[in-house]
Amino acid sequence: MGKSSRLAVADATSTLTGKRPSAPRSSAPVYVPGAWHRDHRVGLTAVVVSVALIWLVGFLGPSAATLSLDPQGSLLPPYNLHVPVPDWVAVGLLWLALAVGAGGWWCCRSAAVDGWRPRLARLAALGVGLNVVVCLVPPMTSADVLMYAAYGRLQVLGLDPYQIPPGEIFRMQYDPVLLTIERPWQDTPTVYGPVISATQYAASLLGGTNTHDIVFWLQLFCLLPMLGIAGIAWWLARGNHLLQLRTVLVLLLNPALVWSVVAQAHNESVAVVLGMAALALMRSHPLLAGVALGLAGGAKINMVLYGVAMVWGLRHHWRHLGRVTLGAAISIAVCYGLWQPTALWAAARNTGYINAGAWAGPVYGRLTWFYSPNVSKIIVNVIALALWASVGWMLSRVMPYRPLPGVAPEIDPQRDPTSVAVRAAVILYVSWLVTTPNSFSWYDLLAWAVLALAATSQ
Repeated sequence: MGKSSRLAVADATSTLTGKRPSAPRSSAPVYVPGAWHRDHRVGLTAVVVSVALIWLVGFLGPSAATLSLDPQGSLLPPYNLHVPVPDWVAVGLLWLALAVGAGGWWCCRSAAVDGWRPRLARLAALGVGLNVVVCLVPPMTSADVLMYAAYGRLQVLGLDPYQIPPGEIFRMQYDPVLLTIERPWQDTPTVYGPVISATQYAASLLGGTNTHDIVFWLQLFCLLPMLGIAGIAWWLARGNHLLQLRTVLVLLLNPALVWSVVAQAHNESVAVVLGMAALALMRSHPLLAGVALGLAGGAKINMVLYGVAMVWGLRHHWRHLGRVTLGAAISIAVCYGLWQPTALWAAARNTGYINAGAWAGPVYGRLTWFYSPNVSKIIVNVIALALWASVGWMLSRVMPYRPLPGVAPEIDPQRDPTSVAVRAAVILYVSWLVTTPNSFSWYDLLAWAVLALAATSQ
């Protein structure tokens, strides 16, 4: 039967049944990888295995990498088997997890560039699931979450964590939460902004005197903003399948971020989700964008670079810039003027630290042979500022302007405030992270969040 005959039969059938024949389904081209290292199946398998290894280290029990938490009869997460794990096993598994995850993520990224176009909702659900699973086991590698619990406990006791360190209290009276904090933070007042302190206070209220439960709430207050960051980036990338795929890979299926932020329950996600909200509101609601930006600064003072990026993006839009500035001024005044007047000075202490694992560690050590510690710190910070300016300038020369979805084709991307702000934030944070004297792996979220939207490929 020829084509015309088949159409005639179809028309006759539709006349009898009253229904129109359905149009033939167009099948999307199936991506066929040219090599194993560009195969999305290999990549996703490696990413899942990587996160599963991270989860396993936490689930087995206390080790050099996993915190020891007594549930005290609680049914809440985190859960583990309380099986002591040899240090070499725990550390070796984490190194293996990161290596496998890095390779898998690269395979997924290469497949996306080659033409892999998966169902994004299903892929995002996988990423959400992996992040949630990691939050069901105790935090790993860092004990900062115990510090957060102690600062929240101080607030519940009616004390000011910006002026009174935990050690001053637990040396005078027994407290089951304050005792868990590790050195050197026992005698260090908090350096976090009032927004972060509010999450610590809420976790302590919900967890009571059970450190295990307080840690669970702190883990949840890390996970939810992390998912919010991915959601905002997804929304900013709407209409561009490849860019949305990139946001999922960078922010949900990135084992490096799962390990350094979610598995360690760091509070960077609280500050970054507010900064991303400010970027998302720039075009339509500049006043609200300013309020969100001010709250981000009220969480962590290093979020000021998001503000610098937004000012640069709005330099040709004076009305919007004025509204953003007004909104930021209001929320900053509330946070540091009315809410916690001592918080700004406390946060300034964080700028004087030198991380032994950063490039500045050995440089500072050699300088102390010839100069006092204070003079050595000044020299290191001057070097860091010079390096920051140099690296930032070089990045600005090579990083192209890329319009975000929603920008009309006839509009120059250099005139779109959000596109310019995202690019500026990438340059500022990437250059800062590689040159600052005090950097940790979880700080990388500051750059990854905007880097997910700064792809140069279409």
